[in-house]
Parts: sequence; structure tokens; C-alpha cells
Amino acid sequence: MIIFAYIIAAVQAYLIGGINGAIITSKRLYKRDIREEGSHNPGLTNFHRVFGVRGVLLVILVDVAKTLMPVLIGGWVFRAFGFSEFSGKIFAGLFVMLGHAFPIYYEFKGGKTVLAVGVLLCSLDWRIAVVGWGIFLAVLAITRFVSLGAILGVWGFPIAIAIFRLGTVQDFVIAVLCSIFLAIRHRENIKRLIRGEESKLRFKKG
Repeated sequence: MIIFAYIIAAVQAYLIGGINGAIITSKRLYKRDIREEGSHNPGLTNFHRVFGVRGVLLVILVDVAKTLMPVLIGGWVFRAFGFSEFSGKIFAGLFVMLGHAFPIYYEFKGGKTVLAVGVLLCSLDWRIAVVGWGIFLAVLAITRFVSLGAILGVWGFPIAIAIFRLGTVQDFVIAVLCSIFLAIRHRENIKRLIRGEESKLRFKKG
């Protein structure tokens, strides 16, 4: 029966996770495609840099909903089959990231999964959220590099699982995979950070 729980959790998480708030908002609000603007990345950071604060809240709401919903469904599916709800949420979270990064609706070209990870951490356990978000915000406050904050902050995910002994070994492995995947999605940012060419966060009025 576990195979059915995995299949249901994975498929629904990938399909719902593929919905992109930045693309939807840029087209609806500005009649422009965020994938053709700025860094061409359909994510929140590029949306803010291009359009300012107007529309940012809508992007966040869409991306929070499209992450939180499938993660909760994944936990419910696992629990319904008699398995760990925590494991179901983490497993679904990984596929939300895959859906966000490689959405079937947008020619498999998506965002870098930062907000998806952030919402996932909050949906799992407050201690995981505090560690992950704490690292992210501290790095962002010091450096103003969103990418660096995200790359380092996501490692609070497996670290918190290990420190607080949450979940199973499989859950820890999935958390590590999520962290590695996010770093891979930021490989160009890493190159720019090394060269000293990465853009810092600046607040632009909409």
C-alpha cells in the first residue's frame, strides 16, 4: 500500500507545485511575462526587482498556497494509509520543489524553489522553521544576498531534523536532497557570488 501513498503524494504535489505565482501575476497585473524580464527567472526575487512591491503579495499568496496545499495533502495521504504524516509532508515537499523548478505547464522552465522550501519548513515543525528561516534572515541581513541566504538557510532543514531527532533516516535524506537541489538551482548565483557580481537586495517602490 505504501507505493500508492507515494504515487498519490508525488503526482499531486508535482502538479500543484508547478503553478507559478510570478508568471501568473506578471501576466495578469502587468500584461508582461516575468520570464522575459530581468534575469528571466520566474521567481519572487526577480519579480520584485522588475516590478517593485506592487504584486509581490499576490505572488507570495499564490506560491504559499501552491506549496502548503500539496504538502498538507501529502501528509493526509500518508496518514490515511497508516504511515507517518511527517514523512508524507516531506516527501510531497520534494515534489513541490520539482514541480516549481520543472513545471509541466511552462515548458519545464520554473523558479529556484526558495519560497517553496520556506513554506515547507513552516508546515513541518516550528523548530525546523526557526532554524532554517533564522539562518536565511541572518545571512540576508548581513550580506543582502537573497541567494546566499537561501543556499545556507535551507541546510537548517536537515540540521534541525538531526538535532531535534525528527522523522526517520529517510526523512533526513530527503531534507538533504532538498538542500542540494536548491543549491543546484542557484548554481549561476554561486558563480556570480564567487566573482563578486551577485546583485544585492534593494527595495524598489512599485
